Order: sequence, then structure tokens, then C-alpha cells
Amino acid sequence: MFKFLFTLSRSIKPVNLLRMSEEVKKQVESLISEHHVMVFSKTYCSYCSNTKRILEEECIDFYALELDKIDNGNEIQGFLFEKTSQRTVPNIFIGGKHIGGNSDLEALRTKGELKLYLK
Repeated sequence: MFKFLFTLSRSIKPVNLLRMSEEVKKQVESLISEHHVMVFSKTYCSYCSNTKRILEEECIDFYALELDKIDNGNEIQGFLFEKTSQRTVPNIFIGGKHIGGNSDLEALRTKGELKLYLK
């Protein structure tokens, strides 16, 4: 069994991780700059659903990227952790600024500060 795994691992071609991470970085930075409100989300996450509900209730246009529905979702989430030190979703950006997750969005809404970020 060990010999089979060793042989299999030697036959897998190495991926250029640096190139892949640069592509992911460009993709994430582009999404953040193109969308005034950008939400990195997962379809099965209740906190993500709540974030999207809040934004809809406040009539705020946003773009949500569902990381569990795309091939490089794990890589994007890994890059977001490097960028923000936040490991979880939703990962929310408004006007290019990282605001945090669902509880941070709820706090901004409760304090009446959410609309200030949208100007």
C-alpha cells in the first residue's frame, strides 16, 4: 500500500502554487474593487444567509461569491484569511474596506452606521 501511495504521489505533477496564489489574489482584489459591497459567502452558512438578508432589507446592492460553488473557493478563503485574519464567512467588504463578518454587519446596522459606509 505504501509503495502504491508513494508511486501515486510521484506521478502527480506539482502545481505552481505561487502562480495560483497570484491569480487568486488578483481575482479577490478585482472583486473587491469592482463591487462596492462584496460578500464572500457559502450557500449552507446561516450567518451568510443572515448577512444577505440584512443587505436586502436595507436595499443595499451587493455581490455575493459563493465559495462552496466554485473550484478555487478554498484558495480564495485561504487568501482572505491572509488578507484579513478572518477565517470564517461571510467575509464582507464595503467600499474596498474589510468590515468583518455577520456580527460586524449587524453591529453597524444597530448603531445606524451602516449607511455611512455606503457613501
